Amino acid sequence: MIQKYEILKTVFGHDEFRSFQEEAVDSILHQKDVLMILPTGGGKSLCYQLPSLMMPGVTVVVSPLLALMHDQVMALKANGIKAEMMSSMQTGEELDLIRYDLLSGELKLLYIAPERFSAPLFLDLLRQVRINFFVIDEAHCVSEWGHEFREDYRKLHLLRENFPNIGIAAFTATATPKVQIDISNALRLNTPKEIRGKIFRENLHISVEPRIKDGKSQLLEFLKNFKNDSGIIYAFSRKQTESLAEFLQNKGIKALPFHAGLPNHVKAETFRKFVHDEIQVVVATIAFGMGIDKSNIRFVVHMSLPKTIENYYQEIGRAGRDGLDSEVLLLSSGSDMMMQREFIEQLEDSPYKQNAFNKLELISRYTGAEACRHQYIASYFEDKLEDCESKCDNCTAPEVEKTDISVQAQKLLSCVYRTGQRFGQSYVIDVLRGSTVEKILSNEHDKLSVYGIGKDLSKPYWDVVMERLMEIGALKRGDFRALMIDTIGMQILKKEVNVEIKSDRLNVKAKKEYKSHTQDVDLNTEAFESLRSLRAEIAKKEGKPAYIVFGDKTLKEMANALPADEEEMLAINGVGEVKFERYGEQFLSRCIELKT
Repeated sequence: MIQKYEILKTVFGHDEFRSFQEEAVDSILHQKDVLMILPTGGGKSLCYQLPSLMMPGVTVVVSPLLALMHDQVMALKANGIKAEMMSSMQTGEELDLIRYDLLSGELKLLYIAPERFSAPLFLDLLRQVRINFFVIDEAHCVSEWGHEFREDYRKLHLLRENFPNIGIAAFTATATPKVQIDISNALRLNTPKEIRGKIFRENLHISVEPRIKDGKSQLLEFLKNFKNDSGIIYAFSRKQTESLAEFLQNKGIKALPFHAGLPNHVKAETFRKFVHDEIQVVVATIAFGMGIDKSNIRFVVHMSLPKTIENYYQEIGRAGRDGLDSEVLLLSSGSDMMMQREFIEQLEDSPYKQNAFNKLELISRYTGAEACRHQYIASYFEDKLEDCESKCDNCTAPEVEKTDISVQAQKLLSCVYRTGQRFGQSYVIDVLRGSTVEKILSNEHDKLSVYGIGKDLSKPYWDVVMERLMEIGALKRGDFRALMIDTIGMQILKKEVNVEIKSDRLNVKAKKEYKSHTQDVDLNTEAFESLRSLRAEIAKKEGKPAYIVFGDKTLKEMANALPADEEEMLAINGVGEVKFERYGEQFLSRCIELKT
């Protein structure tokens, strides 16, 4: 099918499909239901935008956030594709014009929020339209077992009930196999073509460090490597976003806070400034995340422990959407775990509460993991990764000093065993340290041989030992979060296996500097900055984000190649015929000027 390759090049400016894209495109063209799990930056949007151009009728895209819809519509229009969105933010007159274009067959893609399907009048409108297929973006919101469940998404089975013969394509970056099954069942997909890309984001370098005090000095050290780059900093609370943004402003960094408690117009203005590169950093709660389509975010920092691996993976996925190297840093401490647990304790008892505790434990264990970070994340999503190719701090770290904690491990495991494998972490450590709390005394555990044998070490120390035993599979959680000894744990007790841990985990010390992994050694920096300046001028004049004109990846390739004519310019990845017609001559002139 030659036509799809022509559209890929002329409209989207790409010479070839990325991994898994063509499989999804072909499945949609053959009118099959599709469920695609592909990491952020993998090119999910093209998988439905391209077949839409090849099929008669309009594609209806369900998307969760207005900002995300707005950016996608703007990008499509920049590529010469007729697309619109319908939202509560538009006037009646604007909506009437969109309805007219929709009914007259002028639109190729229509973006809508899931809430709109609850309105019978909207369903009546769609029945009058030739729809080629439906798209469910951010499909993990459908699942009650996911990390961003939304009630309105759960009602999207209405699509199948009202339009039984129209295909549905569901896309998400994050879904465990359990969530994947739930999505398929909830949307009532018909034997869907399931396409699961690799979880590994090879352009992201991941680092995790123990947070020293409030982490501000570590943050400043990290930001020294990103003086002209955009980034997101996630903080735990609304108050922290505001105080941290003010701190950065005082250090000369253009930063603004973003959280759910701010007025809508303030949030909208902050978002606008960020996507138009008028500010460098957004300091945000998790309210700022899924709806960001900005491609040139070079770093993401978490100032505290995220709620789940899914949340974390979704949030770090905002970095490097253009495929260029980017950095993510997580700073955390034991107090984060306590705060997150307090939130979960407030939930009603249910399987979801237990699930939340289990997920919190897994993200906490991730922070202390001594193996490959990417491998840990891949394993969580039941994917396999042999080697991250030095894309995380654990895999790039030189040989580090390790401490043998076999004796401490044996003491802790013995305490778990002697107390009957019926108690949680805090209780076991209290017995080890000889606590006189009433529960220990009433259980007569103060009479056990293990009582008080660990009183010479602090509770935080024993917490770290416990984390290490969890990481290596020596301990596991049973019912009601009781600790239970697994096979490796019994081998440790019998002195058949030794346990080692990185020494700095037992004695936290601040790192003096942070080395960036995103430097482009071969980049023609002077040319890139000149082209970036031209892009900024054009974007400002047209009132659109700079990355909509050309992405950083395209600009860097252009800076190194310095094309001399139209043919050479069209050979640059990301420069299609529509983009060349709009901007090609200006960039070509600048390239020729830079070459002479």
